[in-house]
Amino acid sequence: MAISSIDYEPRYLAGIVCFNAQEFFEAHEVWEGLWLESAGPERRFVQGLIQAAVALYHLSNGNLKGAGKLFRSARAYMEQYPSPYWGLDVPAFWQQMEECCRPILSQSAPDPLARPDPGPWPIITLQPPPETWPDPHEFLDTED
Repeated sequence: MAISSIDYEPRYLAGIVCFNAQEFFEAHEVWEGLWLESAGPERRFVQGLIQAAVALYHLSNGNLKGAGKLFRSARAYMEQYPSPYWGLDVPAFWQQMEECCRPILSQSAPDPLARPDPGPWPIITLQPPPETWPDPHEFLDTED
């Protein structure tokens, strides 16, 4: 029997919208609010997503050492989860992350001046997809 709908947490979905738009810092910000209110297994899962987003943020800004470190810790957080978890195909997500980060993962100490061309940026898809996607700006603090 196929699942037709899951009642996804709106901040989870809003973070995915940001992540898929390559707004990795914003994805981290949205998911952090969810993480602060989470407990148990959900908390570690959200922490893994946050760290994956920050790894890509670092990669996009040339902080290769930070990107590699966060990639590894994020993967370690999420490898314990069954697939799918919260609609996410966890192995497929990490396959995309690895493809994107391959240029820095193959080096034990990345050249800090290097600017590798990442593979395609990961895209998060959910099965089943949500009925609607929230506006991430509802969850972002716009005051500075």
